[in-house]
Amino acid sequence: MMRSRISCLKKRLGFVLIAPLFFLGMCQTYVFGGKALVEKTGQILSYSTTGGEDGDLKKGVTWPNPRFTDKGNGAVTDNLTKLIWLKDANAFSSRTWEQALSDANTLASGSHGLTDGSKAGDWRLPNVKELQSLIDAAYSNPALSGASGKSQWVSGNAFIGVRSSDYWSSTTASGPMTYAWYVSLSDGGVSDYNKTRTHFVWPVRAGQ
Repeated sequence: MMRSRISCLKKRLGFVLIAPLFFLGMCQTYVFGGKALVEKTGQILSYSTTGGEDGDLKKGVTWPNPRFTDKGNGAVTDNLTKLIWLKDANAFSSRTWEQALSDANTLASGSHGLTDGSKAGDWRLPNVKELQSLIDAAYSNPALSGASGKSQWVSGNAFIGVRSSDYWSSTTASGPMTYAWYVSLSDGGVSDYNKTRTHFVWPVRAGQ
């Protein structure tokens, strides 16, 4: 009788220990490993007879609708990345890289339309990957954006002052240390240039 009880206890204990591990494995396989945690490109057509291209698979995270939400305090939340951007994408005009860093680092509530209670140091210049995330899905699919294939900013009208021009990132280029990366909102291109050149400034802050 005693051995039977001990055997039953071992089985129950084994289930208590193994079941959570099994469940975690399921989560890793079907949740974390089941899809790429990056956004879809928006391409919906197939251009290959072989198959297996982006237009066939449409892998990635579905873009939220709406993509951007105006918080009503001078800031806009990106519902995809959870980053918060300054609503006015032309608050500082064209600046050198060092000036752009300073503009973003000192931005605070009470200036440039902000009433969000933020203080200097909350905002910053986005890195090149963060800045690239603003490129509209239409850029990846010329069939959606017209013959030019250029980004048309069709993901919502939450922002003001968006320029079809170049915006500084905070990322220094891998070549000369005097160069930094910038992103062009006219065609989605990414390139680097001397930090003394002037580009536009679009501050960002972490989501709340």
